[in-house]
Amino acid sequence: MLSTIRRRSRELLFAFPALLARLGVVDKEKGSEAFDLAVPVMVTGAMRVALRTADLLMVSLAIGDTAVAGLQLGFQYYFIAFGLSLALSSGTISVVSRFKGAGSNARADLAIKQSLWLTLAVALPLTGVAWVFAEPLIALLSDDPTVVGHGETYLRLVMLGVVFRFWGLVGARALAGGGDTRTPMYIRTISVPLNVVLNALLIFGVGPVPELGIAGAAIGTVLANLLSAGLFTGVLLSGRFVARLRLRGRQFDPAIITEILRVGTPLAGSRLADTGGRFPFLFVLGQLGTPVLAAYAIGRQVMQLAMMPAWGYSTASSTLVGQSLGAGEAAEATDYGWQTLRIALVTQVLLAGAIVVAARPIAMAFGTEYVDLTVRFIWAYGVGVAGFSIARAMRGALRGAGDTSWPFYGTLLGVYGVRVPIAALALPAGVLVIPLGGASVDAGLELGVIVVFGAIVGDFYARAVVNVARFWSKKWQQIGLSSTDGTGGEEAEDAGDDA
Repeated sequence: MLSTIRRRSRELLFAFPALLARLGVVDKEKGSEAFDLAVPVMVTGAMRVALRTADLLMVSLAIGDTAVAGLQLGFQYYFIAFGLSLALSSGTISVVSRFKGAGSNARADLAIKQSLWLTLAVALPLTGVAWVFAEPLIALLSDDPTVVGHGETYLRLVMLGVVFRFWGLVGARALAGGGDTRTPMYIRTISVPLNVVLNALLIFGVGPVPELGIAGAAIGTVLANLLSAGLFTGVLLSGRFVARLRLRGRQFDPAIITEILRVGTPLAGSRLADTGGRFPFLFVLGQLGTPVLAAYAIGRQVMQLAMMPAWGYSTASSTLVGQSLGAGEAAEATDYGWQTLRIALVTQVLLAGAIVVAARPIAMAFGTEYVDLTVRFIWAYGVGVAGFSIARAMRGALRGAGDTSWPFYGTLLGVYGVRVPIAALALPAGVLVIPLGGASVDAGLELGVIVVFGAIVGDFYARAVVNVARFWSKKWQQIGLSSTDGTGGEEAEDAGDDA
């Protein structure tokens, strides 16, 4: 009975790429492969987005718009660590997928161990910095003492779990590099719902559980990340999955570490450039008023539901392109990149359209005083979804080849050539403060907010142009083929290790 339900559910799910194939949008086989790899990551991403959305919703209902603004500012610093973990894990998936494609399984396993050491080296210092400097870091972005207090509390506590977040993401990408995106999904189906439950209990306080407010959101996230990291460690140590963490044997391989860093460094630069550009952008929003900052936080988070599939398709593209290059099939890798882009774009535009239509009731559910402003932010992000989808899908394909420099250039252009300069024009275009007691928007502020919308949309499409142009050039093929050859073959001492 259960197997029948699973089979029928799978048939229903895969009716989507089959329909697109009948319409001539994608190749059926390649579109289905990309979809199959992307769906588990999309489910995981959807749960992550749901968690973040639930946090904003609960904090908004429990405390109000100032807490939402503080949460948004605190999360931006957390996002620095999160971005570095994504860059490190991207280096992991690139190296592991190419080793797997070349049949070098022991080298792929050794790459996971190198990623573990890199995780500890990067994550632990970040935790110390956040614990000591949380208050002045938040105060750089807002002069509202209530907002600063909420942001400081969240940042100091949530960063205690950043090492677990790092390792969980590396574990997920290591499995994905071997073609297993389902096991990470199963782990997230345990950790993410638990995160939501813990946050709800700790934010509101239920029974013997104390009411901790915004501190509860941070503590619940730390505990859930700890559980997730523990589960991934167990999976990788077991030896029963496509990737394995071997504790014994060789501990360091300079060639593999160099390749992980070679792939991950431009991505880290891209993430830091992206995150760094958010701070002047958030400063502009803060000057326009705490309500603008709160509306931005809610609107952006809501539209993450439409942007979320990009993570799945980006991972699928990295895996398929990397494995094809590992097998020496450059033309096949190119086709996988374009096919994945097509199905990704259709998926996200459809989701964005549905959210835009339902923008007002969604905004009202958060209990914000500034529903109109929140709706406008949702619409602005809806316009940018296609650009975001294209940029992410192409970045995934380039990452699979180990060509991560051009996505970095695209980020620099989008953030510092488009978003920040345009957003800066919002200050002279708008007034500096909205009265907190009402939802009316001054005409001058309206112009300033429109300028901010243009900055958001322009950023997405600038990145898309750069990434598409690079993939179109096919210069990434040689990078992928040569780096696969240059990272070495299997070594007997690794192949026989026990956990």
